Amino acid sequence: MTVRVLLFASYADALGASEVALEMPAGALVRDVLARVKSLASGKRIPDKPLVAVNQRYAREDQAVTASDEVAIIPPVAGG
Repeated sequence: MTVRVLLFASYADALGASEVALEMPAGALVRDVLARVKSLASGKRIPDKPLVAVNQRYAREDQAVTASDEVAIIPPVAGG
């Protein structure tokens, strides 16, 4: 199944794109998508605990993703 992943800030910088399409196995969870994105970062430093939204709703790492889902990965924001 294909999952569309939107990347923001350090994730977009690490992968050199603001969006990627990932082929994931049936039954994949948000944590599986995160692991796949981290593997694509090729060792570049990215935050461990981003916020994740599936179809514009915040999601937990144990939430299942389905074909045609849109997953947004949003790193933590620091201000000052």
